[in-house]
This record gives sequence, structure tokens and C-alpha cells, in this order.
Amino acid sequence: MEDSGVHVGGDAYGGVRVTAPRTRRARTSLRSLAITGSLSGLVLVGSGFAWAIPGYLSAQISSVDAGTAGSSSRSAMNILLVGVDKRDDLTRKEQNLLHLGRQDGQRTDTMMVIHLSEDHRKVTVVSLPRDTWLDIPGKGEHKINSAYQFGGPKLAVQTVQQATGLRINHYIAVNVLGFIDVVEALGGITVCTPVAIDDNKTKLKLAAGTHQLNGVNALHYARTRATGRADLDRIDRQQQVISALLAKAISGDTLTNPAKFGALVNSTLRTLTVDDALSEDFLGLATQLKDVSTDNVSFVTVPLADVNYRTGTGESAVLWDKAAARDLFHRINTDQPLVPPVKPSKSPTATPSPTAATIAPNRIAIRVRNGTLITGLGARTKSALLAAGFLVPSVPGDTATRTYKNTIIRYGPTRADSVRTVAAAFPGAELRQVDIDGIEVILGAKNHTVRKPVTSTPKPTPTTASTPTTKTATQNICK
Repeated sequence: MEDSGVHVGGDAYGGVRVTAPRTRRARTSLRSLAITGSLSGLVLVGSGFAWAIPGYLSAQISSVDAGTAGSSSRSAMNILLVGVDKRDDLTRKEQNLLHLGRQDGQRTDTMMVIHLSEDHRKVTVVSLPRDTWLDIPGKGEHKINSAYQFGGPKLAVQTVQQATGLRINHYIAVNVLGFIDVVEALGGITVCTPVAIDDNKTKLKLAAGTHQLNGVNALHYARTRATGRADLDRIDRQQQVISALLAKAISGDTLTNPAKFGALVNSTLRTLTVDDALSEDFLGLATQLKDVSTDNVSFVTVPLADVNYRTGTGESAVLWDKAAARDLFHRINTDQPLVPPVKPSKSPTATPSPTAATIAPNRIAIRVRNGTLITGLGARTKSALLAAGFLVPSVPGDTATRTYKNTIIRYGPTRADSVRTVAAAFPGAELRQVDIDGIEVILGAKNHTVRKPVTSTPKPTPTTASTPTTKTATQNICK
């Protein structure tokens, strides 16, 4: 994979540079990752560039009457961000380059609600699955991504307000070519996939592991549904991409380098279509978010009750868990923690129980290092782990010291659930929580034989996903 050009995993697009059209119509051609442009645009604040003034901003951003409520600088705020699937004003060359195909009409391909807390210190991003089956005001039951097709931004806002109970203060949309320019202006992004991706539609091929992507491939990575959970996996990837963009956009180098900052501002502005009120005070929104860091941006997906719902018209859709969703949006609206705090056990254990495996092996990536003088132990262990269903994306290496007596499983603070499954695969191994990303197994002279783990709880059915899980942007960033 190359860091420049348009080349990943042997899939070359040539040296064509994609530039966003400058017409108003083209600026409303939207696709994935609606939030990316808005978050990267927030770096306008505090940069010291005199030309980043309200008049300049409002002249560059397209506006639309979205029927939003407006906002006060002293209150909490909810923003609907969308990416609209509108391809008919892309040229044939652009569609072929991006592997989008030709499709008339408009649907919101991506929908997210951003909540800014009342103290303006925390941001919560809620992903709304595009196949959500619900009532669209005045149109009956349809997928949520049809609301824009039926009634544009106004009906999309009304639909989300009705479904979530949240008052939508502002509306932001992002176009596909502008998104590509934002990624390019930031010098590309780093992503990490736990599973290999081979998408015949977008021609994206990535091995499991970490990759540096340019704008076109970042778009394909965020759009692909060619993994096990389809749109739900895609939501995870979109949140990861947004986190990477946010981290780069607010980095010191971007803010202090005039060329990088200028390219970012210009690409971000022509990415956006916003409601009329926001177009007049976009700098005001950026000012309110100037102190937000990646630690203070949290991502969550609306809880689901059925991910394999079949509608009366024969469509495949998803249904929200109404009670869990209602609780989630109430917590968001009142600035409470997204997940109720769990009371600590009276007798907490120092390490996770090796018998309490709850995460399936095919969701866990492991690094393997041989800590012994046993030749080929790392390679044999990798083969055994793969046979047991685990992901081992990298070649096993050796430790500097080859005198480990017992096998050690090292894991980061966010992998406590997954490490239980790994521990079940290495009975008797020592568990160590350390400051690393992911899980690493250092093979010792004993307890290095792999056993296929058995989860102690029933496997989750494919029809439920009702427990909300959250991650901060910092946790989403691939190292």
C-alpha cells in the first residue's frame, strides 16, 4: 500500500486528482460521513488567520431552509448531520473513479446526531442506521434514509426529531468529493480493520491490520458494507474515520502550517451545506467547540432490537429497541452518562476470570511473540489461533529475552472483555493489564498450547443489538 497517489492493496486508480465541483448543485451532492467536514471545520477558531471571519465563511458555505430550531450560545445543542446519496450530478469519470455507479434520486446514506452538552465541553455523536424502519411524518413507514428523498432536509429533520425526541437546532450536510479533499488536505488518515476487506463494488482490498489511506480509499473504507455485519460494521468504520480526521484536524501541525490550514479550510467549506441560521454564524459554532478534545467526543449507535427485520414490502431493515433508545436519548438530552454506572462488586478480582469468555474469537485480533528458544513456536501458535477462530494479522515475532517460563497475555485497559476469551484459549497463562492497544500474547515454556475457547454465555442472536456501547474519539484512533 502506498501513502501517496490512489493505491491500496494493489488496487490502483491512477494519478487522477479529484476536485470538488464549485457549483451550488455539486455542493449538494452528498454521500458518506456527514460529520467529517463539520468537525474538521471547527479548527477555524483560534488559528490567528485574519481572513477566517464570519463574512468569508458565510459566503463560502451553501445554506438551505431545514426547518431547524436555531440555538443559543448558552444552551445545549443538537445537530443533524447527513450524507446524501445523490450521484446524478457527478460526471461519468467521477462515478467510475469512485465506483459509485449511476443512481437517480436522493437518500441520506449516513445520518448522525451530534449533541453538544450545555457546558459546551462534551460532544456525543449518535449514529442512526440508514435501514432503520420507522414512521416518516406524512409518508407512513419507510426506511429512515427515505425521508430526505420524500421531503429534503426539512422532512429529514422532522423524522429524526419524532424518532429521537430531541429538538434539532441545526443541520449540516457534506458532499462526497469535498470529503475526499478534506482527507487529502490533512495528509491522509490511519485506520485499522480487525478483519480483511475485499469489496468488489468499490475495489477496496485491505488485509486485517493498520493502513494509511488517502481520500478516495478513505471514502471506500467508510462506505463498504463487505463485512459480516454490513451497515453496522460500516458505522464502526465511519466513527473510526471521523475520529482520525478530528485528531488530525486539531493537531498543532495543521493549525500552525499556513498551507495545510488553508487547504483544510477551503476543502471543508465547500464540503458543507448548512441551515440558514448556521450559515450566518458558523464561526460562532466553532467558537463554542474550541475547547473540545478527542477525549471529550463520544460515539454511540442507537440500540437495536432486530437487525434482520423483514418489512411487509419485503425489504430488509432494522428496528430500534424503543425502550433502550428512549433511555439513551433522554440521557443525551439531559447530559447524563450514556450508559448507567455499574456498582462495583464487593469482592472485585484483580484480573478477568479466564472462564468468563463473552466475546467471540473472530472479533479479536492478537499479536504473538515467542518468549522461548523453541524454534517455530510463534508460527505454530498463530496457526492454532487461526484454527480457533482468532485474528492474527501480523507475523509472530520474538521477544528480546527468550527466557519466559509462563505464557503472558498483555492487554490494554479497553480490552478486558476480549481478554477473557484469549485467556480461555491459554489456560494457566498470566494476565497483565498494561498501557498498550489491543492484545499481545508472549509465549512461555508452559501454558502455550491453544485450546478453542467456549463462551460461558449464549451466543448473541443476530436479531438483537440493544445495549449501547460507547467509545471516545481517542479510543477510536488507530496507532
